[in-house]
Amino acid sequence: MKMTRRAMLAGLALPATAGMANATYPIHPVAVADGIWMIHGDDAPIQSSNGGAIANIAIIDTPVGMMLVDSGPSLRYGRALKAVAEGLTGKPVIRVYVTHLHPDHGMGIAAFDPAIIAALPQTITDMARDGRGFSDALYRLLGDWMRGTELVLPGRKITEASEDFGGRRLRLMALAGHSAGDLALLDEQTGLLIGGDLLFHDRAPATPTADLPRWRTSLDSLAKLPHQAALPGHGPFDPTGQKAIAQTRDWIDWLEEALTAAVRSGLDMVEAGSVPIPARFAGMAAARYELQRSVSHFYPGLEAKWLPRVDMPEG
Repeated sequence: MKMTRRAMLAGLALPATAGMANATYPIHPVAVADGIWMIHGDDAPIQSSNGGAIANIAIIDTPVGMMLVDSGPSLRYGRALKAVAEGLTGKPVIRVYVTHLHPDHGMGIAAFDPAIIAALPQTITDMARDGRGFSDALYRLLGDWMRGTELVLPGRKITEASEDFGGRRLRLMALAGHSAGDLALLDEQTGLLIGGDLLFHDRAPATPTADLPRWRTSLDSLAKLPHQAALPGHGPFDPTGQKAIAQTRDWIDWLEEALTAAVRSGLDMVEAGSVPIPARFAGMAAARYELQRSVSHFYPGLEAKWLPRVDMPEG
């Protein structure tokens, strides 16, 4: 019997995922607008207890079929999501959008025909480059939850500013900041903004591939966009449409200021990950966890910027 690389990686996670072979994902769509449902992902980090199902998913009913915005972390999740979405109306899933490259949002596309999967050209490039590494990381973390999941690339590049489905039109916006390619969508029928991971709400933003200046620019654009409510990539639905935008901006502004101050004060990475978090973020899920992750993402660059090298001659 030949041992595949994926089987080996899944085996490494067996102690943490024992008993998961027959586990199922709890997928509970909640109506948030006319013909739109949200599946609220776990606000915790990726771990075996949630099977990696931490991202929010949108299901949209159209006259010609069902649309999904993001697809979850695994083949098992994607199959369950497809069944739930089609069970809502009896219509088939005809489009799956991938908002960005991160695996908690996009590995579930393994359950769908690549021809109906759409993403920004930048996202497809990013997935081709980094997708296997992300997938391997999920196999190590989640073990049997990932069984059968392989990297699938979207078969459709988003090059138009909108897409119409039998009279229901979605505006498609190519942005960046959380990653090099971030898709945001506006349902013109209801005014619902679906922000992907450009938007976090009452859940600390993740920054593994973040460009903070570009993220701010994207948030400014979304804040100016007329819309009625917002469905973030993580955290609860935002009926105001603006709170998630403002809160995400507030966190990344504070994060950059806090880490810069930590570097300039001579704190090491462990100390920087322990700096006080402002009280206004007290209700934000995973705040300490994401701060510590962000230290690992940004600290080397900030140290290079702010700390002079002692081995370089002056002048």
